[in-house]
Amino acid sequence: MVHFVGAGPGAVDLITIRGAELLKRADTLIYTGSLVSAELLDYVKPDCRVFNSANMTLDEVIAVIADCRGDIVRLHTGDPSLYGAIREQMDRLNALGIQYDVCPGVSSFSGAAAALKTEYTLPNVSQSVIITRIAGRTPVPDGESIRGLAAHGATMVIFLSAGMTARLQSELLEGGYREDTPAAIVYKATWSDQRIVRCTVGTLHSAASDAGISNHALICVGGFLGDDYELSKLYDPAFTTAFREGAQS
Repeated sequence: MVHFVGAGPGAVDLITIRGAELLKRADTLIYTGSLVSAELLDYVKPDCRVFNSANMTLDEVIAVIADCRGDIVRLHTGDPSLYGAIREQMDRLNALGIQYDVCPGVSSFSGAAAALKTEYTLPNVSQSVIITRIAGRTPVPDGESIRGLAAHGATMVIFLSAGMTARLQSELLEGGYREDTPAAIVYKATWSDQRIVRCTVGTLHSAASDAGISNHALICVGGFLGDDYELSKLYDPAFTTAFREGAQS
């Protein structure tokens, strides 16, 4: 049985209980060594076979899985549903008749919000979160350019783009964000060497350059990073819910 497991955003204790238990039982572990904390290997048995997929191709990963028996953990960073490249692996396993399941993990976009001590969705500011990346060596589908998505004015959490901040800044501005729109660069969210750089859309590139950040970072953009918002109706004493009658004014 193959278990795709989300390792969480970085901090070792942010892997889920289920994910940790699967690691403890694993007979074979294939992990994304370039992104997953090596400390997570402390969970595995002494006789567990360990492979670092950072220097492996898809064919090589599948070959290891097909050759192994027992419990196999394929450990991905964050939550494997976001930029995890697991669909192509699952399709190969389907073709080979190999069973698998998926254990979700805490995404780095959740880790970034925690690091920033903020909430992505605020009343009358933004009720939508766009998770995306800028086109680089890997293209994005037509209609999903940063410029096009920025036109919505929603909260944006941008992955895999810290090395292209000049173009990212240009596209965000061209899409409709103002130069003074708050932004933040979160480097290695929840890791021990986590860093946060607060800036604006207009200073995004210079802030990233001055901080020497060009990888392993999420870029968060939107009014949610500002100070203006409305209070939630959920706790408004005049608002009636299924559990509480609103007070009459």
